[in-house]
Amino acid sequence: MAIADVKEYTHLTEEEVEQLGRELDAIRARVEESRCDADAAYINRLIQVQRGLAAAGRVTLMAGLQSKRTRTPAWIAGAGMLGLAKILENMEIGHNVMHGQWDWMNDPEIHSSNWEWDTAQPAEQWKHSHNYIHHQFTNVLGHDNDIGYGVLRMAREQKWHPVYLGQPVFNALLAGLFQWGVALHDLDLEAIRKGKKDPVEMKRQLRQIARKGRNQVLKDYVLYPALSGKQWKATLKANATANLARNLWAYMIIFCGHFPDGALHFTEEELEDETRAEWYLRQMLGSANFEGGRLLHVLSGSLGFQIEHHLFPDLPSNRYPEIAVEVQALCEKYDIPYTTGPLHRQYGQALRTIMKLSFPNSWTSSDQPEPPSPSIDRRRRTDDERPKRRTETGAYYRKPA
Repeated sequence: MAIADVKEYTHLTEEEVEQLGRELDAIRARVEESRCDADAAYINRLIQVQRGLAAAGRVTLMAGLQSKRTRTPAWIAGAGMLGLAKILENMEIGHNVMHGQWDWMNDPEIHSSNWEWDTAQPAEQWKHSHNYIHHQFTNVLGHDNDIGYGVLRMAREQKWHPVYLGQPVFNALLAGLFQWGVALHDLDLEAIRKGKKDPVEMKRQLRQIARKGRNQVLKDYVLYPALSGKQWKATLKANATANLARNLWAYMIIFCGHFPDGALHFTEEELEDETRAEWYLRQMLGSANFEGGRLLHVLSGSLGFQIEHHLFPDLPSNRYPEIAVEVQALCEKYDIPYTTGPLHRQYGQALRTIMKLSFPNSWTSSDQPEPPSPSIDRRRRTDDERPKRRTETGAYYRKPA
């Protein structure tokens, strides 16, 4: 559906939409002007912690595995520290550094143009498929390849095919091999299937992916195991476990951002003559947050504040908690849904959608809100006319899938 057809939006006048945009611009300006040494210290400290965890994990495996008495606890501790290091590097560090959140520091070592992260997808391709395509065309069918990553059907508007009956299996494979699924993301599998992909560009990207993937495999499954001598198999298994943990975690966090109940999808029509303020609205209606403590948000790359991240993807992630307070206040002021909930519920709703959409639409009920009736004009409703959409926890919802 187009954003102009969404009930949660049609009560606003054009002036109110533009005023909302101006207030969001003011939040951006305030945060940009207040970036300081404390923000720089946050990312520098986090990088030190991540590298310390990685080094400690490697040393623990190489030294602790040599003795039968310490072998099991060393393996558990080493694999655990490596897993945490990989999660931190991918989520709160790499993802956010490559968004340009720390470019204002002018530190060449922590700059979006130079950072290469510890995963199979080349940074150059990630910045195109994610920073540009996904963030510009968030949840727009036919544009945003994050809707299903080219293998899953995530919206009823997507044409069903018998191959989607295997969606539960595809989903499990995508979760376990997530870094490799992401590595192929910028190739645009749908464009390849339709014969629309430039073969020269495709070959260039494949060579780039092959080089990056080869380096990742050599590092985790050849070099470090070799340094462990006779215990190379145990180190290899620990590295594989750390990668699997990172893959499963990243997959779950990312799917919680755009597929729980309340996160809407849009058609290409929505993009026609879209203003900046309407782009803001689409980000707010197409994204979902999850609740949790500070440690959970750091481990998730601050994507528990997915709404704030999509509004301001290049502002420092450590500022999202304070930004969230202001965004929620604006949602209250303009009667706009602010979709949030516990992590387990948000992922449970996304998983239910994955399973349900493996079947034809005629077999299941619609999960989309009804379009507004022609009698509803774009005016500000009175308190009595506004639909009550809050749950007992204060989170907005839409009809379940």
